[in-house]
Amino acid sequence: MENNNQYDNYTGAPVYNAAPSQNYGDGYNNDPQLAPILSIGEWMVTLIVLAIPIVGIVMYFVWAFGDATNPNKRNFCKASLIFALIGIVLTFIFAMTCGFAAAGLMYGLS
Repeated sequence: MENNNQYDNYTGAPVYNAAPSQNYGDGYNNDPQLAPILSIGEWMVTLIVLAIPIVGIVMYFVWAFGDATNPNKRNFCKASLIFALIGIVLTFIFAMTCGFAAAGLMYGLS
């Protein structure tokens, strides 16, 4: 009988009925265990680049939606963009609320 078992890369334990991993042409296999780990230096460079005013915003979108980006960096950039969008929406709501409250006070004082 043929042995078609695959083995876990870290523990060496057999993984039964493992589906073959798929690569969608993005340069990285979509299996998180097969994505290369970013070193501390790579993360430091990433954060420094993202801190540059205009370049950082552009790089967020390039890394979030680029095909040749490490999946870990891609997910970090997507999550950061989602948090930024939530912050912008909450700031807008807060500003509108405070504006209406100030307008109501001004109207009531006159």
